[in-house]
Amino acid sequence: MVEETLHSISLYLPEIVIVVTLCVIIVADLVVKSQKQVAAWIMLGGLVIAGLFVMLQSGTVESIFYDMAAVDPFAVFFKTLLILAGIFVVLFSMKNRELEAYSLRMGEYYMLFAGMMLGMMMMAGATNLLLMFLALEVTSISSYVLAGFTKSSLRSSEGSMKYIIYGAVSSGVMLYGISLLIGVTAATDIYAINEALAVGVEQTLILNISVLMIIVGLGFKIAVVPFHFWAPDVYEGAPITIAALLAVASKIAAFAMVIRFFSVSFIDSGGFSVTGTWSAIEGIHWDVLLGGMAALAMIVGNLTALRQDNIKRMLAYSSIAHAGYILMGLVILTSEGLTSIMIYLFIYLFMNLGAFYVAMLFMNKAGTESIEGYKGLGHRSPLAGVAMTIFLVSLTGLPPTGGFVAKLYIFGAAISAGWIWLVAIAGITTVISLFYYIRVVRNMYFFKPDENDAAIEFDFLSRVILFALLIPTLLLGLYFQPVLEFARNSMLMFGF
Repeated sequence: MVEETLHSISLYLPEIVIVVTLCVIIVADLVVKSQKQVAAWIMLGGLVIAGLFVMLQSGTVESIFYDMAAVDPFAVFFKTLLILAGIFVVLFSMKNRELEAYSLRMGEYYMLFAGMMLGMMMMAGATNLLLMFLALEVTSISSYVLAGFTKSSLRSSEGSMKYIIYGAVSSGVMLYGISLLIGVTAATDIYAINEALAVGVEQTLILNISVLMIIVGLGFKIAVVPFHFWAPDVYEGAPITIAALLAVASKIAAFAMVIRFFSVSFIDSGGFSVTGTWSAIEGIHWDVLLGGMAALAMIVGNLTALRQDNIKRMLAYSSIAHAGYILMGLVILTSEGLTSIMIYLFIYLFMNLGAFYVAMLFMNKAGTESIEGYKGLGHRSPLAGVAMTIFLVSLTGLPPTGGFVAKLYIFGAAISAGWIWLVAIAGITTVISLFYYIRVVRNMYFFKPDENDAAIEFDFLSRVILFALLIPTLLLGLYFQPVLEFARNSMLMFGF
């Protein structure tokens, strides 16, 4: 028992590094008062070290802590994305003027940030229903507080309160669903659940109800329709750095958990089927249900985004629509479909963080979150204007950007599985998305700035961060083979 535990600990080093980082931030915040950025540098160092340990786990396929979690290429892929997102958001936070008024509380900010990172990394590797729920709650509780971090803002407090209420209800429903699933299958481990379902269960109705309840909790975290109502208000009220973290990292972690849960629990133990049939559970057409949710997310997200003037709310509805596009890969539940999700998330990280980052730069310099306030900003800041245009073009899914490759693979996977109607909806809503994305570009370039408006310039670090997001967004539209191979090689899950 001791040897097993010590071996598991040796494979859980990335998460342990984040825990140690959290503790060091607390101590540093108590001891060091003069340097407001010290917590940021500690958090950044912790993420880099955790990332190195994740890289060392490449090729490892083991179950740890008595089948509570897995260390496999699938977990390594998603942990890599989470750490990349975390590093970028820490750099964003160091440049965000919105947080300057709370400089004395930045230790708390990064402590909660570390807690959220810990929860998301646990979500990527959890293979036990109880650990999945625990990881989800660690992530959620930290994000509730971070969403309301700028507590002097009424909209921040309002958004945080809505987030807590929606989150508490969805967590309660999910936990009850988990208890029903455990009762029906007499197992908490998702591989044992798969074995129980393969043998057959008598309480089919309760089984289907339990899965529906679990979908409620996971759908809330992904912010997919009809569990999306919290997202616009939370994104608008939260600091833009936290909005970016919720839009990207939280979604990546949630999809990691969703993919592992459904693909392991509800497919034939022989592996992925060619047609993507949910072979281990009957009663509800789960593919049609998720396909309907994906279609609604694409329709509601894109149509509602057309009416938004606040850039954060617009990006919130955009992220809801993108959740629908990503969910298309899960609908078919094939190796090709799940690989396309992973490719999409990899590219989505850079293009969506890039859009949030430019929005933050403009908010810092021009003091506006309004899309109408973007008039002439492309002339005042050519670099940021061009970068925002490229990020928005990529989010639309147009060549030669990474967004085109992301949609190409996920649309192709859906077409090959026969989901023509879903691809048709995705194509139509993609055209709709062009209208609200291009509105931002039009305001930046089709209006001349006032003569009294000075040019907007950024420091060296700001430009480095911008290029670090911009170059992959463009490069992945032209050369994406390494990402494709990374995703395909990461499909191996422990036991399958």
